[in-house]
Amino acid sequence: MTAPEGRGIAEHREKNAEATFRILHVSTGNVCRSPITERLTRHALAHRLGSVRTRGLIVESAGTWGHEGAPMEAHAATVLTDFGADPAGFLGRELLDEHVIRADLVLTATRDHRAQVISMGHSAGLRTFTLKEFTRLVRAIDPATLPDPEEAGGVVERARALVQAAAALRGWLLAPNEEADEVHDPYGAPITFFRSIGDEIHQALDPVVTALTGVPAPA
Repeated sequence: MTAPEGRGIAEHREKNAEATFRILHVSTGNVCRSPITERLTRHALAHRLGSVRTRGLIVESAGTWGHEGAPMEAHAATVLTDFGADPAGFLGRELLDEHVIRADLVLTATRDHRAQVISMGHSAGLRTFTLKEFTRLVRAIDPATLPDPEEAGGVVERARALVQAAAALRGWLLAPNEEADEVHDPYGAPITFFRSIGDEIHQALDPVVTALTGVPAPA
């Protein structure tokens, strides 16, 4: 589950695209929220599926005003360590067309980020959601209607079906208020606020990872 090599505009799909599913997390600077979300997603997937079964799932992140090559914020790294996830080796990236083109699912921190991704084109509208929006939609999907992750295609086919089902529900399950789909920026805030944001992200990711893998979080 590593970020792609290269910076040029990629082809719409890689040669092995059918065997992979790319999740792209997007925030502003790519040093706080999206690094936390990326690394928590990787950690949860590996914890539930093991390293072999997660090979088809590629999890990465970028920022709409990304600090290219910058390390994640120290408080963000602390939050990841609190959850047992690994912050090592992270470098910020500016969001490029390539990242959107290659992504099968884009999860953003806020509605503004979602709008910016969609405005880039590349038919991104049906596969771009705020994280909390996607969580809300996923909760409404009957897991029995999704492909069995143990069968041929495994979690990749299940992930593709999940995105299609969520997109179909989007117009029917609206947010109760404008704040419901936002993850606020902790940049420059004390560690206590970073930890509260980390808890928000962790809680939002749990049902998403459960739906993707078919494996509930351990008690």
